[in-house]
Amino acid sequence: MTILTITPDRVIRNYLVISGLYTLSASLIWGVNTLFLLEAGLNIQGVFIANAAFTAGMALFEIPTGVIADTVGRRISFLLSVAVLILTTFGYIIVARSDGSLLLFVIVSVFIGLGFTFYSGAVEAWLVDALNATGYAGNLDHVFARGAFVSGGAMLVGTLGGGFLGNVNLAWPYMVRGILLFMVFWIAFFVMHDLGYKTRALNIKTVPGEMRQIADASIKYGWKQRPVRLLMIVGFIQAVFSTWAFYAWQPYLLGLLNQPEAVWISGVVAALIASATMAGNALVDRLAQFCTRRTTLLLWAAGISSAAAIGVGLSGTFWLALILLMIMMGAAGVAQPVSQAYVHQLIPSAERATIISFNSMIASTGSIIGQTGLGRIAQNRSIATGYVVGGLFSVLAIPVLFTLRRLGLTADVIIGDAGSQSACAAHGLPEVSAVDPKAATR
Repeated sequence: MTILTITPDRVIRNYLVISGLYTLSASLIWGVNTLFLLEAGLNIQGVFIANAAFTAGMALFEIPTGVIADTVGRRISFLLSVAVLILTTFGYIIVARSDGSLLLFVIVSVFIGLGFTFYSGAVEAWLVDALNATGYAGNLDHVFARGAFVSGGAMLVGTLGGGFLGNVNLAWPYMVRGILLFMVFWIAFFVMHDLGYKTRALNIKTVPGEMRQIADASIKYGWKQRPVRLLMIVGFIQAVFSTWAFYAWQPYLLGLLNQPEAVWISGVVAALIASATMAGNALVDRLAQFCTRRTTLLLWAAGISSAAAIGVGLSGTFWLALILLMIMMGAAGVAQPVSQAYVHQLIPSAERATIISFNSMIASTGSIIGQTGLGRIAQNRSIATGYVVGGLFSVLAIPVLFTLRRLGLTADVIIGDAGSQSACAAHGLPEVSAVDPKAATR
């Protein structure tokens, strides 16, 4: 199959199918994972230690797996991701059915992190390179928003289904997840092709050198580029709270409702959260018509998310906490595709997977700190306190975004025409200067 026979629409369609099914498979356990670990015998701090081990695995393997994506290809990297996740998903069931020790959960969680690092950056890089190779002239924000919307829909189905399956047996969502991942593997094997990127042979003797090159490229095209560095710092700050918050609501909301055994409610809440995220994704295009500065959307999303998170911890009632949690996730749904598109406008094609993986590694480091620290706060004080502390900490992302905004980069414009800039000026915002992103380094 040649590039000429593959259109941008087909690339986008394949991307939506792959990312949607991948998210459907993964999300089956998202609404019940904390409850599963608690039933296996861990306390709330142990749950977040296991989750932090998963995130540590992501941070540890980001660069080595980046070698795979940037040499033998994004397709192979994704297939390896699915294969590892199949094994580790069933591994969780085996550990829970044995002694359910924290150490074993930590070990398996590290390898789950390995599975996700094979995915991290590879699919995004594959999409952008394939679109460039097939002559796509549209808006990347729109494609990422569509992808996030489809993934949100898959998450809606997956979390709702996982909740009802978990209400029968908390191991069932994991079993079905493993089966669906087999399907994802075979579909991706036939429809995913590396376009616009030339693969290279991987020699085991050259891996250390490849890792050094990736590390150097991560620093050169990532951390040393001021706008990319600022976006990474924002991701780090927000990850300190976001991952912990995503898993902490399960026992927290069931506790507020005084129905800790009603696992199906957890599934329904997870589906509502997915719906809120989808709504945020869907709002991106409409909000961009009002003002097309990416930092405008990111600043509003950061402020609303932080305020809502603090409110979740202070609410004291199930319904108010649920509404605020949905607002928080809706704001995250707006920020995700905008931030993705912003980063992709600032990095070269050849280093795309590398920089995205490095960005994920930075965020993973923040997530490790957040899950261990906020997990300890939840154990010694309360989960509600964790939400207040985490929400206050996430406010620190706002001044960093203001610094990014003041750079006045062309990449800050979603639609790069004069009308777009005038729309921003009409709302009292400064015009965007034609600054070369590479010049904005320090």
